[in-house]
Amino acid sequence: MKVKPTNSELEILQVLWEKGACTVRDVNEELSRNRETEIGYTTTLKLMQIMHEKGLVERDNSNRTHIYKALVSHSDTSQNLLETMIDTVFNGSAAQLVMQALSNKKSTKEEIETIKNNCRLL
Repeated sequence: MKVKPTNSELEILQVLWEKGACTVRDVNEELSRNRETEIGYTTTLKLMQIMHEKGLVERDNSNRTHIYKALVSHSDTSQNLLETMIDTVFNGSAAQLVMQALSNKKSTKEEIETIKNNCRLL
């Protein structure tokens, strides 16, 4: 069974995907930079420990400061979450997902052309 990260875990994974291997402090500083309210170091540490237990991140214990890196790829995680959303929110209809997405945000002409071209490939 695939592990589905929580929203908080996804935030941490985003940092690790963007920056690569990081210490808890590095991740905590990045998370705090992107929020209105600062997130506590111990909260980030606990989340990353849980993520390690779940197999979402790897921890290098060879130095005094532990280094974490993502074990799941951005692409695989996106795919899994999207499949779950299509199945649970849109009753398995990818077309409904696309129509909802297009009605929620204004797309550029280039984006619409890319969508059309990719749909022709299917």
